[in-house]
Amino acid sequence: MPSSNLYQIVVDTSVLVAGLRSNKGAAYQLLTRLKDERWQINISVELILEYEAVLKREQLEIFVTRTKVDALLNDICTIANHRAVSYRWRPTARDPDDDFVIDLAVGCQADFIVTYNLRDIQPAEQFGIQVVSPKTFLEMMRVL
Repeated sequence: MPSSNLYQIVVDTSVLVAGLRSNKGAAYQLLTRLKDERWQINISVELILEYEAVLKREQLEIFVTRTKVDALLNDICTIANHRAVSYRWRPTARDPDDDFVIDLAVGCQADFIVTYNLRDIQPAEQFGIQVVSPKTFLEMMRVL
């Protein structure tokens, strides 16, 4: 685990979707702890736009309203470090649609990318970034 006391994390869209689908899993637990003093969430314009597009497309399946999606995104924007991604590390991810997540993580020197998409984002580990599930992340932080 990194030696820093304040971990920099990037939360992938898959975690938001899972956390809104169920209030019983690790993704939900992470969403309720985004303001934890042990870590800081990092976002970029691209990531927020993806959050919005996916959550609004999935809103009926995850049983949330557009208003709730907007409120969640506003909350995330309020607490997150806003990062401009100025350098592209592409191609890196197995799925090119995930490259911008790795770009953000490298740009903000993230310690972790928290995702359920472990296989596709795993190449971020070549930059010293740990790619972990929400459960693994919370266990490492001794939350679960």
